[in-house]
Amino acid sequence: MSTALVTDLAIFVLALLVGVEVIGKVPATLHTPLMSAANSIHGIILAGAMLIGVTAGAWSATCWRSSPRSSRRPTSSAGTS
Repeated sequence: MSTALVTDLAIFVLALLVGVEVIGKVPATLHTPLMSAANSIHGIILAGAMLIGVTAGAWSATCWRSSPRSSRRPTSSAGTS
């Protein structure tokens, strides 16, 4: 195992333990409002990611079709003198 993998696994395990500890200390009365806020933030992030994905796909397709390179045929140096 490489040192980078061991470091990444150690950080993951520590983050997991800290997350469980923090979530376990949240009172039941705060759980619903916190989850509501987290869900709304995740919804905004998802909508933004889909918007970026759609516009990036349209942009790359447009650029690929309008590129002057795409209309040229590839040239081969084989057989030339």
